[in-house]
Amino acid sequence: MSEKLLEIKNLKTSFRIKDDYYAAVDDVTLTLNKNEVLGIVGESGSGKSALAFSVMGLHNRAKIEGNILFKDQDIANISPAKLNKLRGDDMAMIFQDPLTALNPLMIVGDQISETLLLHKKNMSQKQRKDRVISLLDQVGIPYPEHVYNQFPHELSGGMRQRVIIAIAIANQPELLIADEPTTALDVTIQAQILDLIKDLKDDMNTGIILITHDLGVVAEMADRVAVMYAGQIVEIADVHTLFENPLHPYTRSLLNSVPNTQEGQDKLHVIQGIVPSLSKLPREGCRFAARMPWIDESVHEENPVLHEIKPGHFVRCTCHKHFYFPDESKEDSNHGVS
Repeated sequence: MSEKLLEIKNLKTSFRIKDDYYAAVDDVTLTLNKNEVLGIVGESGSGKSALAFSVMGLHNRAKIEGNILFKDQDIANISPAKLNKLRGDDMAMIFQDPLTALNPLMIVGDQISETLLLHKKNMSQKQRKDRVISLLDQVGIPYPEHVYNQFPHELSGGMRQRVIIAIAIANQPELLIADEPTTALDVTIQAQILDLIKDLKDDMNTGIILITHDLGVVAEMADRVAVMYAGQIVEIADVHTLFENPLHPYTRSLLNSVPNTQEGQDKLHVIQGIVPSLSKLPREGCRFAARMPWIDESVHEENPVLHEIKPGHFVRCTCHKHFYFPDESKEDSNHGVS
């Protein structure tokens, strides 16, 4: 039986623009189990990173409402000192851009040692150095003793990303958030990094939140998937269900935008419009409605909620029952069942 590690309840993260607060994460409820990869997918601006930073307590001036229960402790409402004891120890994050996440003026070894120094105060200097070299080896960095003394700019993008992962796993965290961990890496290095994260999950029994816009990464890595749009979760399902039977119009549109050479696809599907800015985001009705104007307004709920279609498969708004793409008939659409 799966063991619940993280439970997010009605989380709302709002940022101040001029005189008002606008929610970038709006009433999100999610759970993560131990030894599970939860993929969070959506376009840029959908609220994925804002959600991750909320969990880690890394928003300075945001207004956080709701609950974030990590091992039954509400970390959304604890003191900064207590949260600092958890960050880097029980919970850690792999940041999107390794070059900006690393200090350019410190050698790699000292940067990894910092988290050990903070959370493992009983370790000697030699023990820390041995542990850092072991971590560099664990994440697949050749000649770790040499790399220990190098500066970040002396390493390739893939090597820097491995250093970031080494920092994140130094204290064997129970919760790991990976925010676009393969951005700007070439395909072969991407595959190596993803294999590494998989191995770490199995070795440490870690629960992982994987944030990405790459559906291929989601298909390969995730156990369950939450699709985010405009600050809300619009669909949640296990990975096989989501790819075989996507229901929400946004999920279907994302999947339809992926090139498919097997079906002799002539052109890519393009989703109309863009994710609205925070201040212009519609706060009532279906937030995706404006990007599918050919669907009648009457099929949307006034206040869309998540409906459990099948056990573990949740979809927001009843419009999914009536959605079809402009180049297909309503009859061919089969109400979103593929």
